[in-house]
Amino acid sequence: MTESRFYIGKMDCATEEQIIENKFRRIKEVEKLDFDLMNRVLTVKHSMADEKPLLAALNSIGMDPELLLPGQLGPEEHAECGHDHGSEGHDHAGPKKKAAGRGPTVPMLDRWFMGIAGVFAAGSEVVAFTSGVETSWPVITMALLAIALGGRETIRKGIVAVKTFTLNINFLMTIAIVGAAFIGQWPEAAMVTVLFGLAEMIEALSLDRARNAIRSLMELSPELAWVKDSSGAWQEVQATSVQVGQIVRVRPGERIPLDGKLTAGTSTVNQAPITGESIPVSKAEGDVVFAGTINERGSFEFEVTANTGQTTLARIIRAVQQAQGQKAPTQRFVDRFARYYTPVVVVLAILIAAVPPLLFGQAYQPWLYKALVLLVIACPCALVISTPVTVVSALAASARRGILVKGGVYMEEGRRLRVLALDKTGTLTHGAPKVTDVFSLDGISKEEVIRIAAILDAPSEHPVASAIVAAYEGVPDPVQDFESITGRGVKGILDGKLYFLGNHRLAHEENYCSAKVEEILEKLEEEGKTVVILGDKERALGVIAVADTLRDTSIEAIKQLHDIGVKTLMLTGDNERTAKAIAKLVGMDDARGDLLPEDKLKIIEELATAHAHVGMVGDGINDAPALAKADIGFAMGAAGTDTAIETADVALMQDDLRKIPEFILLSRKAGAVLMQNIVFAIGIKAIFFVLAFLGIATLWMAVFADVGASLLVVGNGLRLLRKKKDV
Repeated sequence: MTESRFYIGKMDCATEEQIIENKFRRIKEVEKLDFDLMNRVLTVKHSMADEKPLLAALNSIGMDPELLLPGQLGPEEHAECGHDHGSEGHDHAGPKKKAAGRGPTVPMLDRWFMGIAGVFAAGSEVVAFTSGVETSWPVITMALLAIALGGRETIRKGIVAVKTFTLNINFLMTIAIVGAAFIGQWPEAAMVTVLFGLAEMIEALSLDRARNAIRSLMELSPELAWVKDSSGAWQEVQATSVQVGQIVRVRPGERIPLDGKLTAGTSTVNQAPITGESIPVSKAEGDVVFAGTINERGSFEFEVTANTGQTTLARIIRAVQQAQGQKAPTQRFVDRFARYYTPVVVVLAILIAAVPPLLFGQAYQPWLYKALVLLVIACPCALVISTPVTVVSALAASARRGILVKGGVYMEEGRRLRVLALDKTGTLTHGAPKVTDVFSLDGISKEEVIRIAAILDAPSEHPVASAIVAAYEGVPDPVQDFESITGRGVKGILDGKLYFLGNHRLAHEENYCSAKVEEILEKLEEEGKTVVILGDKERALGVIAVADTLRDTSIEAIKQLHDIGVKTLMLTGDNERTAKAIAKLVGMDDARGDLLPEDKLKIIEELATAHAHVGMVGDGINDAPALAKADIGFAMGAAGTDTAIETADVALMQDDLRKIPEFILLSRKAGAVLMQNIVFAIGIKAIFFVLAFLGIATLWMAVFADVGASLLVVGNGLRLLRKKKDV
């Protein structure tokens, strides 16, 4: 099976998509068609030896296709990606006619033609009104000029629709124009032509807002970068030529060209374009920076960790482009509805035009006129276009908030979530243990407890030992006769004295567990903390508690989820006691501990059976089965891991659980807008169907109804792009 991609500059909406589908349906070697209307790219999966028959088929229906070579981007894709794909071998030239990038949606010559057509149409109306004759040669001449100048594309597309047996708006408008002229309504035929052409231009410009919304997210990374060469001198070069490991310098106010890790200098960086963080983040040596973010204050140098094709920004681009090509459930429903709806209405219009004159002897002209009005109203353009515009707007709005949604299906499903399961380590918590409590006993200071414990733990690689060493601000002295006591702790000699540092079991063996020590240990263990006891040969000297600390946003995020009616459950491999303690602290509904990956998967399956729509939040490989099984899998730390962006349904570009209730609320708003648009589109047409049948609606009104409905749903969908924090 071969995959061929074509750039089709004339493919703007579902009408062209339907024409192409009808044409290729007769070619048995074509297996599948994928449409990316936002980028005007058609992908054909076929079993042909070459693309010549495909090009011929597209040319025969007036689509003027341009074959894209493997890896080559179309003009809209090129514009959206900027230059951030050089390492992947993309051909930057683009199709020849569009090599410089995407041209204007509506060429200036067409705008002039439409303006002149409008003058002629208005002239024909004025002459007809003043003379009282709609079929005089001045009226007909001006009407024909208006139709020729303003209706060229409409009639051309209408003829193509007839050839491919496609009942779309251009077919219906062509019939209406010809029919109006046939029954002597020349001024109305001219005005309908101009109004429809003008509305098509406005609609194209409105749709471009949706394209620009995505494009504005992607045009972030600068084209040039200051790179240190082998001699230590700084040179400004194309960012696409910079390799991993090279050192790049960024000055205040500049955008960061590539992903990397700071090697010198400090600064604050506005990461909002990538992570959605509203407050600039301080950066120091060793910290990570992302391509497309903005350096606000200091200058710094960083080592490149990803070239232009592999940056976080590049992965976002690919994910969003893939998401655009996936049809959401509502869109699939609307497409199926429109496929049957239009033929039914056309048959109804034929019956209205034919039955009264043939069976009841009535005049044919009034009923033919009603049928023409009905045909114009019948076009499902507003209905068909409402869903992709709304979904793309919602995807763009999510990306602006640092929430990367991998397709319209997840954008819609988010509003249905009723239960959310969350991993503990790295999700609710930071994933790195820290010292939380220090108790000193028998007159020794807390500082001394930490100092001795850090010295004893310095040779150990255990995470708890690392946390204790990190809590000591100095450099631990060397310990003598260090020994690890398996399953219990460590011991060693410091300043000629033997010390022990270990768990509850070691404390019992060394007879440290006095009533006071037991009281401290019980309290800390009930809080889910790991406890170590420091002592010498005679007594306990101190108690240190270590825990994986909660993220600052976890408690607030859980509260927000509960406020919007989502139940929460913790799933963790930690022991049950720790799980319950953390869950209680955070305010979760339930917690399960001592879980293996297969246990998490089983619980998600049970929840899915009981609650229908379940989400899972995780950050590690052990969460992968549960993430895959859940209706929506949310990945934490997407900005730092390739796996999250590649595998998650929704990736949080910032480790902030508050993004999940924000996503659910945005999904609910998108769902509400989708329903509003469907009601608008169908409701307006239903009203005008009645008006048309009663003879009240005119062709003018029909055009306004159809185009007005389209503009209304487009504008309503674009409301999701408003930069509001609260959704």
